[in-house]
Amino acid sequence: MPIQRETETPGTVFASAFNSDANSLIRIKSQDLFQLKREIEIEHAGRIYRLQLTQSNKLILTA
Repeated sequence: MPIQRETETPGTVFASAFNSDANSLIRIKSQDLFQLKREIEIEHAGRIYRLQLTQSNKLILTA
């Protein structure tokens, strides 16, 4: 499933995911999230979380 790009209308990706199948999971490739970075920030419930890609290609999520 593609992630939202700057050229897409906000909510487009999630609307199509919810309309497909109530029991299906959303799969996002990590390279789509990270692009050329090794660290991203995720905002959830008013908090900022940091998702890091390690040298051994593992993921670390910290608050």
